[in-house]
Amino acid sequence: MPQLHVVHSKQSSTPSPVVLEINRLGKQFESNGSGRTPVLTDVSFTARRGEMICILGRSGCGKSTLLNILAGFMLPSSGTVRLNGRPVNRPGPDRCVVFQDDALFPWLTVRENIAFGLKRRGLGRRQIRAEVDRFLSLVDLADFGDFLPHEISGGMKQRVSIARVLILQPEVLLMDEPFAALDAQTREEMQNLLLTLWDTFKHTIIFVTHDVGEAVLMADRILFFGKNPGGIRADIPIDLPRPREKDNDRYFSCYRETLAIIDRLS
Repeated sequence: MPQLHVVHSKQSSTPSPVVLEINRLGKQFESNGSGRTPVLTDVSFTARRGEMICILGRSGCGKSTLLNILAGFMLPSSGTVRLNGRPVNRPGPDRCVVFQDDALFPWLTVRENIAFGLKRRGLGRRQIRAEVDRFLSLVDLADFGDFLPHEISGGMKQRVSIARVLILQPEVLLMDEPFAALDAQTREEMQNLLLTLWDTFKHTIIFVTHDVGEAVLMADRILFFGKNPGGIRADIPIDLPRPREKDNDRYFSCYRETLAIIDRLS
C-alpha cells in the first residue's frame, strides 16, 4: 500500500543528515511447524539526526519486532538496516533501548545503575561520579542516588532507565512504550522530561506507542503501522510548534486529522 502523507511539515533549507536507513525490511517467524508467518513486510523509511519518530499501531502489528531489529537483538528475514551507512546486525552502544519494564538491576542503587555502562569505557572513578551526578540532576533524581529500585516509584525508575542509556551518549534512542504502565500525571511528566532531554542532546528517537495523543504530542513524524503483516500504512509529518500543549485548537485539529487517517486505514 502506498504511504500517505498529510499535515505537511515545513522543510529546512539544510536538513540534518540521515542517521538510520531501513530498506525493504521483512521478518517472518516459524508458526508451530505450519510454515512461516510474516510479521513485518517491506518496511522502508529513514530517520534524520535529531528527529523524533513515533511508530504507532495496534498490538500485534510488529512495532516491538521492528525495534528489536533496529537494536540488533534480532536479525531481519529480508532487507537491511544501516546506521550512518554501516549495517546493523548486532547490539551496539550507538543504539540504546528503553523498555516499558524499567529492567533495572534490583541489587544496585540508582547511582550504580546509571553508572553501570560507563565502567567499560575506562573512565576513572571521579569522572564516572561526575557524569552520574550530572545525569541524576538532569532527570531530577539528585537526592535519590543511594536508593535501591524497590524504594522509588515507577516514574522514578523510568527516569533512571533513561539516564542509564543517555549517559552512554547513543546516536539513536529506541523506546518501546516506555510510559504505558504509568498513571496519567506521571506519564505527562515523563513525556515533558523526555522532550527536554531530547532538546538538550539532539539524539534521534524512535518511540513506539499505541496512543495517538502521545504520538501527536511527541513526534516530528508518525509512522502508522497496519497488521497482518505489519507495515507502514502512512507517514504523517506533524507540523506543530514546540513546546506543544494539549489544550489548544491546533493540537486538537492535528489529533483529529491524524485519528481520521488512522481510522480509514485500520
